[in-house]
Amino acid sequence: MQLTVLGGCGAWPTAVQACSGYLVEYSGFRLLIDPGYATLPRLLDHNTVDAIDAVLISHEHPDHCADLNPLLRARGLSDTPPPALPVYAPHGAADAVLALDKPSMLAGAYHLREFQPGDRFDIGPFRTDTWLLPHFVPNAGIRLTTPEAVLAYTGDTGPSPDILRLAQSADLLLSEATYIHEVPTADAPYLLTARMAGQYASQAGAASLMLTHLWPGTDPKAAHETAAESFRHPIYVATPGLVTNLARGSGHTTVHSAQ
Repeated sequence: MQLTVLGGCGAWPTAVQACSGYLVEYSGFRLLIDPGYATLPRLLDHNTVDAIDAVLISHEHPDHCADLNPLLRARGLSDTPPPALPVYAPHGAADAVLALDKPSMLAGAYHLREFQPGDRFDIGPFRTDTWLLPHFVPNAGIRLTTPEAVLAYTGDTGPSPDILRLAQSADLLLSEATYIHEVPTADAPYLLTARMAGQYASQAGAASLMLTHLWPGTDPKAAHETAAESFRHPIYVATPGLVTNLARGSGHTTVHSAQ
């Protein structure tokens, strides 16, 4: 299983960092997870739009799904449109972004497959388990399993015992880490820190950890060092072009040659 980071910035993109976006590939199948703000240009660094086989969205915030719109436009308005793109999303999570265009314009570009966090289903070669994790809106924690590896992704979440079940013995925990040490009181039930991400990865027995959704301007080195206080295995910070090849017992990571 290969994970390519398209972006990992929380809330809004910066000049050098797109918002959440991850391309996961296995056995020739390409799954795009959370096409947030500014991720489509980064996707085009690696693949054409018609190479994507499915999209999976964790929740409705635009820093996790806004670039679904230009992706569907690029597919649906091309001279030779590819088949309808399966879009998996929690119930109602894709409504706002799909409403940006009149329904008839992109009707043939996608096939919406809604689910309830907590459901289990298959997407191509990936067995997909989901959990309802605490956030400002319903958010699906996602665990992708193949015969060779397990990837666990929190989406955006606050503290929850379900994170341990999501990440249990995963080859990589891709964890929200909006703040480094402490979440502001009003947001504490809905977001994590790098410190908590490290603690969850350690308690769950994950093989490696990748911090993502850092607040714009956050020092990635400081986030890494803080997570490392409790997690002694490989730690990475999501940056565009970072490629992780996952296999049982391995957390080998390289930077994509295009970056």
